Amino acid sequence: MWRIICIRFCIYAFFCKFACENKQNYKRTNKLKMKNKSRKFFLLVLFVMMAACNMCAENYPYRSDFLWVTVPDHTDWLYKTGEKALVEVQLYRYGVAQDVEVTYTVARDMLDDGHTGKAVLKHGRAVVDIGTRRDPGFLDLRLTANIGGTTTTHHIKVGFSVDNIQPYTKEPSDFMTFWQKELDELKSVPLSYTMNPAHEYDTDKADAYLVRLDVNKQGQCIYGYLFIPKGHVKGSCPVVLCPPGAGVKTIKEPLRHRYYADSGCIRFETEIHGLDPRMSDRQFKEISNALNTGANGYLCQGLYSRDDYYMKHVYLGLVRAIDFLTTLPEWDGKNVAVQGGSQGGALSLVAAALDSRVTLCCANHPALADMAAYLEKGRTGGYPHMQRIGVLNEQTEKTLQYYDVVNFARHISCPVRMTWGYNDNTCPPTTSYAVWNVLRCPKSSLITPVNEHWTSDATEREHCEWILSNLIK
Repeated sequence: MWRIICIRFCIYAFFCKFACENKQNYKRTNKLKMKNKSRKFFLLVLFVMMAACNMCAENYPYRSDFLWVTVPDHTDWLYKTGEKALVEVQLYRYGVAQDVEVTYTVARDMLDDGHTGKAVLKHGRAVVDIGTRRDPGFLDLRLTANIGGTTTTHHIKVGFSVDNIQPYTKEPSDFMTFWQKELDELKSVPLSYTMNPAHEYDTDKADAYLVRLDVNKQGQCIYGYLFIPKGHVKGSCPVVLCPPGAGVKTIKEPLRHRYYADSGCIRFETEIHGLDPRMSDRQFKEISNALNTGANGYLCQGLYSRDDYYMKHVYLGLVRAIDFLTTLPEWDGKNVAVQGGSQGGALSLVAAALDSRVTLCCANHPALADMAAYLEKGRTGGYPHMQRIGVLNEQTEKTLQYYDVVNFARHISCPVRMTWGYNDNTCPPTTSYAVWNVLRCPKSSLITPVNEHWTSDATEREHCEWILSNLIK
């Protein structure tokens, strides 16, 4: 990264130097004018180099000898069904174009029923015709090359009539009746929590607390780090709930979103398994082993019963967290936002559907979306991809209908901001569109085609800015 910055600085300095010289030479002889034209041409080349550096620097894999560049002939990577897609493929080693044979597979998003082929790169380039789809969805071009005994791979996905992607998952007739019953029972459980200072995470603008929050009568709980802005008057702060991504883990990097509290928001970073972040490694290992028992761990525990499924207390825990946040004297009494990515994106959408107090929702590439779609041949399903481990069937499908994000998305009324990438193989773009296309609330999107299962720091900050700009005054 520093090397790239230095290169940019040198090019910029060189650019400025020649620009100044050209201005001074403006009134010189014709001979010098010709010289200036040459210099201007050189400046143009430098400018293009600098622009190219800006465009490509972040796409170069960290500490990799190889760089793949894949460029669809539609700049937004989107096509209509029946329309042919062409992708220019480039491959460099040590920055040098490679003339090699590339093998490829073209398949539907997350599926393996595609066709294979070969392309010969000349001067490091070739164009691959990946064909089309007759139904809405994505095609994935998967590339492999062997250079000097080393195999390197890459892939790119393009979409077809994506606005017509609809979920496979159906909503049960008693979907909201089921959840309303659970919410009514939750109300009968008194709010119970402990809240202790966590001075190790205090900042100059916020005080930190570790909260243990009881969820239900069974003793299940969640932990979270709470950040309350310093110096704000009573009743002046919006609250922002941040549920976690998937996995058995304690809260990682509690200060990664400190700019929320810096901007005057109460921020609650949570986990979902009742894991005290202060526990010893031995305690964590014992608990995580229990949660990871069986196929795919907790996300498959109790899957054969909607009443026993592990995620029921997790979803209800979101409402309990909002119960807690809205009792804080610093809360402004109006604004409740939820924000998260992957499993956290799914949980943010669930919270927005279950709790009418939620006023804003931000979700990155939501997981747990259209999970049973794999049951229909040729359909792409969402994380945790239960068909791979053999637990997806007609019986488990019935349970998943009550927990699938697409069914919650249909009941959201507050504004939603979603972001996702096309190259994501964890939460595939097909299922993000399945969620997006059923939202009937005010919505806005940021689509970043090149992204796999990640978001940039800039995107995360933009979520905060979106929340701040849409607060109820």
